[in-house]
Amino acid sequence: MKYISEFREKKLVEHISRKIERIAQDVGRKVKLMEVCGTHAMAILKFGIRQLIPLSVKLLSGPGCPVCVTPNLYIDTACAYARKGFLIATFGDMMKVPGSDGSLSEEKSKGGKVKVVYSSMDALKLAASFPEERVVFLGIGFETTAPTVAASISLARQQNIKNFMVLCGHKLIPPAMKALVEADEVKIDGFLCPGHVSSIIGSKAYEFIARDYNIPCVVAGFEPVDILQAIYLLLSQICHGEAKVENEYTRVVTPQGNLKAKELMAKVFNLNSSEWRGIGEIEDSGLSLAENYAFYDAQLRFPVEIISSREMEGCRCGEVLRGLIEPEECSLFGNFCNPSNPSGPCMVSIEGACNIYYRFAGKYD
Repeated sequence: MKYISEFREKKLVEHISRKIERIAQDVGRKVKLMEVCGTHAMAILKFGIRQLIPLSVKLLSGPGCPVCVTPNLYIDTACAYARKGFLIATFGDMMKVPGSDGSLSEEKSKGGKVKVVYSSMDALKLAASFPEERVVFLGIGFETTAPTVAASISLARQQNIKNFMVLCGHKLIPPAMKALVEADEVKIDGFLCPGHVSSIIGSKAYEFIARDYNIPCVVAGFEPVDILQAIYLLLSQICHGEAKVENEYTRVVTPQGNLKAKELMAKVFNLNSSEWRGIGEIEDSGLSLAENYAFYDAQLRFPVEIISSREMEGCRCGEVLRGLIEPEECSLFGNFCNPSNPSGPCMVSIEGACNIYYRFAGKYD
């Protein structure tokens, strides 16, 4: 299969692993490389990448799961709409995310109208089919999904579908990377930049990280050869005292990204400060509906008041998302917290670090 089997070829994997071993020796110190994509985190453990690189190279999982970084206040707000009789349309991985007082799955079990959809367009069709319902789509995701939500909002206005609304929770990756670097809780020596997000925003979006913070960046695909080659390129930059943006994923990602998608996002959304679980509020890291599309903002049309939101006691998802600890270091992991009974969002989504560790961490030991 083109672009799959070629990037899993054993001899090539072994060849790049040997190159990494040699360049790591030349670096001569321990380095920490952070990926900010849940699909990368899954591929690294699924394919046993950690076992193929030297111990001096530590791979950290960052805030690469959109479900995981969504704060409890958003979950609580979505549940409040469900309790008030709104029809909630959501991606499936949001169903079991625990809020302060339950999840959407629990609201559905109590009679709330919660329906899993596979796209924002499905939610729009739902609203068109049931005009008597007030349909609220949960707009969660990074730059990858934001253009499709923008397209559905634009279409809703064109077709005059008035019972369709969005609870906007979209977040942007580059500002989060900046926040992690400036917090300086973990010394990040290089970033493995996300492939899916970069297909929209382009590799140039990370140039400020290399230029202003002297941290190497490499955009990578998701196959073993992709990830290993990206690690090699990062180590090479570190070894030679360089900091630039390189694009390993050229078969998908361009320097400028998807111009039409970015234009649509700029038309429908405005930048705003946004709360990230475990990190806090990050300036210009979120999206809200522009004035011309404010009619489709659920919170503006039908505001709900949340008295207070709180985190699950003992859950350390926030520390996992900042790369401070690995999932096994949380006392809840694998005991009270597992995919069937998650205590925090990092155990819910298949892109969440805790869920990934639970499924794959012991596979190659």
